[in-house]
Amino acid sequence: MKYTSTSLYLVMVAILGLSPMAKAQSDLRRANNHFDNYEYALALQDYQKTIQKRTPDLQTMQHIADAYRLTRQSQEAENWYGKVVNTPGHEPVSIYYYAEALRSNGNYKEAKQQYMQWGDEMPEQAERAQELMRACDLALSWMNKLPVAKVEAFQNINYANYSDFSPTPFGNNGVIFTSDRGVSEGKKKEKVYGWTGRPYLQLFLAQQDVQGNWSNPMALQDIVNSDYHNATASAAEGSKRLYFTRTHLVLKRGNVNPDPTSWVKKPEVNEYVNRLEIFSAEKQKDGWSNIQPFSYNNVNKYSVGHPAVTPDGSTLYFVSDMPGGMGETDIYYSVRQADGSWGDPINAGVILNTPGRESFPYVDADGKLYFASDGHTGMGGMDIFSAEGERAAWTGARNLGYPINSPKNDYGIMFTKPGETGLLSSNRDSPNGTDDIFKFSMLKKPVVLAITTLERKQNAQKKNIQVPLPQVNLKVSEQNSSDSAIAVSDEKGTYFMDGRQGNTYTFMGSKDGYLKQEAVAQVPETAGDTVQVALLFDKNEVARTVVLDNIYYDLDKWDIRTDAAKELDKIVTLLKNNPRVELEMSSHTDSREGFKYNQQLSEKRAQAAVDYIVSMGIDRSRLTARGYGKTKLVNRCADGVECTEAEHQLNRRTEFKIRKN
Repeated sequence: MKYTSTSLYLVMVAILGLSPMAKAQSDLRRANNHFDNYEYALALQDYQKTIQKRTPDLQTMQHIADAYRLTRQSQEAENWYGKVVNTPGHEPVSIYYYAEALRSNGNYKEAKQQYMQWGDEMPEQAERAQELMRACDLALSWMNKLPVAKVEAFQNINYANYSDFSPTPFGNNGVIFTSDRGVSEGKKKEKVYGWTGRPYLQLFLAQQDVQGNWSNPMALQDIVNSDYHNATASAAEGSKRLYFTRTHLVLKRGNVNPDPTSWVKKPEVNEYVNRLEIFSAEKQKDGWSNIQPFSYNNVNKYSVGHPAVTPDGSTLYFVSDMPGGMGETDIYYSVRQADGSWGDPINAGVILNTPGRESFPYVDADGKLYFASDGHTGMGGMDIFSAEGERAAWTGARNLGYPINSPKNDYGIMFTKPGETGLLSSNRDSPNGTDDIFKFSMLKKPVVLAITTLERKQNAQKKNIQVPLPQVNLKVSEQNSSDSAIAVSDEKGTYFMDGRQGNTYTFMGSKDGYLKQEAVAQVPETAGDTVQVALLFDKNEVARTVVLDNIYYDLDKWDIRTDAAKELDKIVTLLKNNPRVELEMSSHTDSREGFKYNQQLSEKRAQAAVDYIVSMGIDRSRLTARGYGKTKLVNRCADGVECTEAEHQLNRRTEFKIRKN
């Protein structure tokens, strides 16, 4: 039989299957169908097959980039949006998504450039672009400061390659959290959520024993974990009633917000959409029972989810996209009535809510509110914020800072000890978009230590003055730490460094031609943002006289007062840091009284100063006491001259002079 080229091709297709081009078209159609049905994980599998056989066009690249973004695989999203924006014909919104992916990956400088480009191509978004550029600068500044907390993965609960998030305390030593690790037993096949490619979200309970060991997490009973998504729970302190979020499919009506974090709007079929509801369940000895819907669920019109009940059970905060809100999703609250029912939902107000998404509220044992937002200024994705107040009266929303927040999504926080330790959710370490639970411990609040290096001089009136001393070498060490840092003060005699409230720092300064100086700064627990530290230096010159400030004695006395001791302690420190220096300690009086009286008084005062310094551990051989009475006046106030008390005070002084070095 004779075959034409066409008939031979058809025979080969029948034997071997479709051609690579036809197979690529089939994979692409299947991928696009998955994409249109919000099955992004499944779509990506077929897109990968397609691009192995053919170069993707702009629409395919756009779909791939969008699918990676919506499954929160930010590194791949960055790569594909980079290809999209470098292809002619792309839409300006792709530049925005490219910038968001760059920001989510911590590439803030590149993100700023793309936000600027987006603002140029869409002038109506120029103001928003400027806000996001400022947020990039702020995030970089946070990351360059001391961390506000120690954060590490909570391996006791996390399950590799699956999402675990939104922990909430339950009972004495339990934590209920959300996971898509699957709950099926035996050979029953787990249902897969097409958006993520993983099982549906379910609630799990892990418990800690008295030794601090955690049990293997167990899924809550089927009466709580329905066949679809069940997530994000909360219970009042000591209560057996659990409030949780459940997702339902309803007929698609109006606009919805496709957000995998909120589990909204993934349709099983095109005419359906996900909506959230709140339910409650009661913990009995043998399990869970009495499942009750929240009175204000309304799946035909909007979602209600992410419940957070206050410790006393009086107020229920939650999230909704109900009409009349300020953004995509807002935080609302409902107050428990005398009959046990919940009052009408009330928006928590403009201090908390923005045009963006507010979600995952949580109230700690002290009544402080925490929530996640992508509308307030943050580091990227969702950040965690705190707010002081209650219900609709708030004093402000504060970003918890780095590394509680990261360039990725951070949310679902809870505290095991208010303000100190707890758990949070984040996808910061995940290349495939899954979330993990992290444990954290808050560190002391950062402050700025403003160090000034000064030289002590005397002016023409023999009064001490202080002038900046530049280029001083500084060694900085923290109490109870073996680490130290080396620095140099600038031309203005200043140096700035990070510190923390409640810590103690020692500064050792040295400069050729000057005595070494030391200062200790104990930063108060209540210190403000900036703490001033001064190091005062004297020239290392033999026979140079230095007047000590604040060395006072009671009338006709030579005992060392408390205020004088503080000044003499500085001499002790100076001698310890300059072990070859020997000093003469001298005392002077004013012109009033006779020569003999003043001479004897000044000698006793000088000797008292030396004795005090020796008592603090300095060898007596390094010190000489001299009393000069009224023989070395520094001004005109001699016998018979009328002077003010301030002028007489200049003559009543204690000095030291370098005798040997």
